Amino acid sequence: TMPTMLRGRMRLASLRASAGSMASKTPRALQLTGTARPLSTESDTRFRFLSPLNARHSTGFDILNDPLWNKGTAFTEAERDRLGLRGLLPPRIQTIEEQTARIIDRLRAVEDPLQQNLQLQDLQNRNETLFHRVLVDHVEEVAPLVYTPTVGKVCQTFSRGYQRPRGMYISPKDRGSMGTMMYNWPRQSCQVVVVTDGSRILGLGDLGVNGMGIPIGKLALYCAIGGIAPHRVLPVTLDFGTDNQQLLDDPLYRGVRHRRLTGADYYSLIDEFMQAVYSRYPSVLVQFEDFSSDKASTLLAKYRDRFLCFNDDIQGTGATVLAGVLGALRLQRRPPSDLGKLRVAVVGAGSAGVGVAQALRMAMEQNGINSKKAAENFYMFDANGLLSKSRYATLTEEQMSFARGDMQDGMSLEAVIEEVRPELILGLSGRKGTISEAAIRAMAKYTSRPIVMPLSNPTSSAEISPEEAYMWSEGRAIVATGSPFPETELPGGRKMVPSQCNNMYIFPGLGLGASVCAAETIPDSMLYSAAVALSKMTTEEEMAEGRVFPSIKSIRECSLEVAVAVVRHAKELGLARASPARNETVERWVERKMYYPEYVPIYTTHER
Repeated sequence: TMPTMLRGRMRLASLRASAGSMASKTPRALQLTGTARPLSTESDTRFRFLSPLNARHSTGFDILNDPLWNKGTAFTEAERDRLGLRGLLPPRIQTIEEQTARIIDRLRAVEDPLQQNLQLQDLQNRNETLFHRVLVDHVEEVAPLVYTPTVGKVCQTFSRGYQRPRGMYISPKDRGSMGTMMYNWPRQSCQVVVVTDGSRILGLGDLGVNGMGIPIGKLALYCAIGGIAPHRVLPVTLDFGTDNQQLLDDPLYRGVRHRRLTGADYYSLIDEFMQAVYSRYPSVLVQFEDFSSDKASTLLAKYRDRFLCFNDDIQGTGATVLAGVLGALRLQRRPPSDLGKLRVAVVGAGSAGVGVAQALRMAMEQNGINSKKAAENFYMFDANGLLSKSRYATLTEEQMSFARGDMQDGMSLEAVIEEVRPELILGLSGRKGTISEAAIRAMAKYTSRPIVMPLSNPTSSAEISPEEAYMWSEGRAIVATGSPFPETELPGGRKMVPSQCNNMYIFPGLGLGASVCAAETIPDSMLYSAAVALSKMTTEEEMAEGRVFPSIKSIRECSLEVAVAVVRHAKELGLARASPARNETVERWVERKMYYPEYVPIYTTHER
């Protein structure tokens, strides 16, 4: 039986209530989302039935100390009597809305984002329903505290601030035992696993076991934004060592104290982990997160056709960027087919840069451009300049597919822009300042609306700031960034709002859709369908402000649309192992499966 806030459903009344205010700016596809007809007209305004949950013999402090059951001061009089809570709580009963307002007031009284994150961690450890409700109701304000950009600092201080176990840690000592270890995780079902080896955390490098902050933060977004119930997610860190000498020398570091495993030792442990996970949870979605460039593509290629899995840095980032580029074309009133005409400069040749380029190339192919011709649209740069085929001995196979055979190796970004005049520049280097003023001014000289997307996280690692991109292009740039930035006021008073090109627009909906329909795998075409669905969500009002992504305030609606697109595509390809009920639309099915954080009545077996 599921704990209090773990009911797998969407609060339909919430979407209906917001539909009126959103009608003028919501795409028609969302307005037509199926909703159930009310059973009555009067009673529904006074009472909505919520199925009670069985706490199974838990009473008193057991319930108050379990974050999956605890409601804090929101337990009703009847619950306090039947659950043995009378006298254990202050007498005044609060609603979840009142509790949420109190939490937000406390957050706003603190200026340091890290301290705000610690407050939220404490809340999650006490009351998961309320934690996710705060995130849902104040997503624009709280999401940056739970994930990027704050999560980078959380990871850096993880060992020193560690307080309570959450998720699973697997080390080389566990070789041969992972299959049985998985049964130490107490949940009978699991929909999503987010796993990292801590080798490339955001733009911060190797953080070892401290990287656990990433899966935890990512899964908070899966629950609040994607509607995956909190008891059906599992954060995992594969602690196979670290090459960060500072961590190895730190007496408070909580990971294993040796250099990272490599070669067969490393990959055999990954094999055992994957088999152990899918032995316990055969239909689970595994998301690879923040693996180093030399491992990420290899692991994805090895497992993507065998298991339901994807790499968010490669595929999730690629799909999100694709949605942003399609949105930029839409803002310019250009058709999606113009994607194949874009010349693209990619600053950063790691797994993220290559993954984004692959996603855009695949989308060009979807629009009728052959693979070779599509690859010729890209100009990829690393720290040594333009990649050319003369570097075949040091480049990966994926990098070689974008290396130029017609230009000199190591050319500067500015020189290439002057020569080929790209319309789109992507920053995926993880280093501030790698997109220069000269580069933007050169683009603006040849392109009426240059598309500038500095995507590295956290904010301090962004290749260029939106203000710089707007100023150096005389306000003509279309800007989307990886981390949130404030709006920019141009000379003359016009305000431009940079979009946040954040993976949280894609991965929660992708995970929801894939898990609802029990998809067998996630092919690239499924990510393309997700990106197309997302690109249509931006309203005319938002595009007028320069946005290519919808407001984060509507991100749950975005996740629903992405999930619906994923399910439909899975069914078209014959990859879906589950289907909606008879006479139920895909939209209604997915919506019904979305978790919404609200309190439901609790009883215990002993009184039956």
